[in-house]
Amino acid sequence: MGLFDWLFGQFIDVIEWTDDSSDTMVYRFNRHGNEIKYGAKLTVRESQVAVFVNEGAIADILTPGIYELETNNIPILTSLQHWDHGFNSPFKAEVYFVNTKRFTDLKWGTKNPIMLRDPEFSMVRLRAFGTYEIRVSDVKVFLNEIVGTDGHFTTDEIESQLTNHILSKFATILGENKVPVLDLAANYKTFGDYITQNIAPSIKEYGLELTHMLVENISLPDEVEKALDTRTSREMTGDLQKHVQYQSGQALGNSEGGAMSDMVGMGAGIAMGQQMAESMKQDNTPTTPPPLPNTQTYYIALNGESKGPFDISAIKTYIQNNTLLKETLVWSEGMDGWEEAGLVLKEHFENTPPPLH
Repeated sequence: MGLFDWLFGQFIDVIEWTDDSSDTMVYRFNRHGNEIKYGAKLTVRESQVAVFVNEGAIADILTPGIYELETNNIPILTSLQHWDHGFNSPFKAEVYFVNTKRFTDLKWGTKNPIMLRDPEFSMVRLRAFGTYEIRVSDVKVFLNEIVGTDGHFTTDEIESQLTNHILSKFATILGENKVPVLDLAANYKTFGDYITQNIAPSIKEYGLELTHMLVENISLPDEVEKALDTRTSREMTGDLQKHVQYQSGQALGNSEGGAMSDMVGMGAGIAMGQQMAESMKQDNTPTTPPPLPNTQTYYIALNGESKGPFDISAIKTYIQNNTLLKETLVWSEGMDGWEEAGLVLKEHFENTPPPLH
């Protein structure tokens, strides 16, 4: 530094900072030897706070306004320097400007999928990303805990740490909320507000306020999304037979493989359509059992009249209750004439138990 620069630094009496960036959170005002002239003018703009640091310790914090640096305006620094009666020579102090505006569009996102239980898909892996907004809420804590002696502190230096902090809480909150995966999209705003409320207390430990957090997307793995697309498409087809016919027609119209390809596609489409149609017809045909085999029936001569026909089950009942005796005449299809039951139905008389008395 040359002589004129040194002299200029000795007599400059205006201290201010205009932020021409969008990411500077803290800026240290550079003065030669940190010397500030007594009576210098300090301008603190809206969304700024000026912090005086004396020998490594925070002395005074000045809010927006225009100040003339005298003992009345910097009482703590005055007491530290023991300026009981004022002074005229420059004093030494570091001046930090802290940007208190809201920093927006900071990115967060999962580095690896988060494994969760889901009531519909059992277990799923989810990825998520979005944005968040912060601002400095406690200047002293922020300078002591995060910035330190950094003369130009930007959001890039804290964004990674905040993102890691958000993600460490995100999986727990996502699991506790127990919203089904397919319902998450409809609850992005509610979900974002819920996460903000639960993560904000941890961010406050850095002297920062998490003002807003947006969930822009929560997605499933590619293979799961493809399976969902297939399922959705299948449910949208409606009449399966008409859908197959339509698909066959579309395939034929869009074929680019030449005449042979067209013929193959046509054959495959027609065959598939016919097969599906036959399958649906078969499925719609009611299933009935085959007719029972013909059983032999008999006519019985009772009281001079022909009764029947009766199947074997009824014949056995008549034998058992003595309605049908051995000498009773019976006839069945294929017999030449009436014959005694004892000859025609001999085995049934032998196997029929006597009536109970």
